[in-house]
Amino acid sequence: MATKTVTPTAGPKIKTELPGPNARHILEADAKYISPSYTRSYPLVARRGRGVMIEDVDGNEFLDFSAGIAVVSTGHCHPDVVSAIQKQAAELIHMSGTDFYYQSMTELAERLSKIAPMPGPHKFYYGNSGTEAIEAAIKLARYHTRRQNIIAFYGAFHGRTMGSLALTSSKTQQRRRFAPLMPGVTHVPYPNVYRRPAGTDATQYAMGCARFIEETLFHTTLPAEEVAAIFVEPIQGEGGYVVSPPEFLRELRRICDQNGILLVADEIQSGAGRTGKWWAIEHAGVQPDIVCIAKGIASGMPLGITIARAEIMDWVPGSHASTFGGNPVCIAAALATISVLERDCLKNAEMMGGYMMERMAPWVKTHPLVGDVRGLGLMIAVEVSKDKEQKTIAGGERDRIVELAFQRGVLFLGAGESAIRLSPPLIVTKEQADVALDILEEAISAVEREPAAGPPRPGKPMGT
Repeated sequence: MATKTVTPTAGPKIKTELPGPNARHILEADAKYISPSYTRSYPLVARRGRGVMIEDVDGNEFLDFSAGIAVVSTGHCHPDVVSAIQKQAAELIHMSGTDFYYQSMTELAERLSKIAPMPGPHKFYYGNSGTEAIEAAIKLARYHTRRQNIIAFYGAFHGRTMGSLALTSSKTQQRRRFAPLMPGVTHVPYPNVYRRPAGTDATQYAMGCARFIEETLFHTTLPAEEVAAIFVEPIQGEGGYVVSPPEFLRELRRICDQNGILLVADEIQSGAGRTGKWWAIEHAGVQPDIVCIAKGIASGMPLGITIARAEIMDWVPGSHASTFGGNPVCIAAALATISVLERDCLKNAEMMGGYMMERMAPWVKTHPLVGDVRGLGLMIAVEVSKDKEQKTIAGGERDRIVELAFQRGVLFLGAGESAIRLSPPLIVTKEQADVALDILEEAISAVEREPAAGPPRPGKPMGT
């Protein structure tokens, strides 16, 4: 492992204008060669990362409160993870776990089985990404139940491949000009408590969203006996870091149990310790039938995993597979990641998340643009709103805040129409959190002094 690291400091160090000269050269090449479908919020050209810090190609150093879209859970280039990757890469990189066998596939399965959010025995499917974990869950749910329909939620993001895209409903651009999508998907309301109807009790509102499935959908357009699964993010990610009330998830579990429907928890962004527990659904005390994980489980290496109760994963050979799924290097990274998360991160995510939420909570009263602060652990959102009474969406102002924070050396991302997500590596310190929050508040104050911003730029916010 290279010994050169970015400066061991709590705060950013900006040396050039942004983007700097080297970054501008790369941006020109990117515009020439790279797909324009990618969404970029600001011109960061990363060269090196260590811990919570990112260095760009001009030597500017940033505090990373995006964690590569909630991926580098143990921080950038954690030495334990890097060592595991290097060791495995020197022994075996690929042989294909779909046609042959890897010892590490069962080792990781055993580790995950011990921390799964539902009782075992379990079985595991390995892919390469979050969307592949969702695709596997879609196919498995249909295969096992012999039912064709699936229920998902408005505001959901489950991926961009054609099956998972049919479940995704956070933005029209993600679906535009790709129809026909996979049939058999019905979307229903997700309980965004901040934007609930005025005068509505939060718990009643959440329960109403769940019971809409049972009381309306099952009595009008969708027979319950034809539904294979309900897919839900315990905390909607790209949809705005919207935390579902525990009562909502419990009611979904009851509906599934009464109708022979599988409950699938998408823990791709909310899992792997981000909320202070291994899985966000554990905060509600709900046990799913299938869990989809990716992102933070391997600290940046491409790995997607679908976990199911063993009796559910009953498909026969040839039903589903992936050439690269369960890659030995990625699994080595995941095994090291789990050890680091257990040792250093779970408690820290809970403590630092609580500290940051407590520090930001007063902003709702002191800042005209801050409508809500919400989250669990280190999965936190600041909702930007032009009018607190009307809760007017302020996407343009949100984008401007994120841009100003970047200029000051802190990396945030948007989420949903009007929120800023805070998802730093789970090793973040109080000193680093204080610096990042100071800069975020400074950026909010600066935008509050500016003339009203227009609508968000096309394709914003970035991230998944």
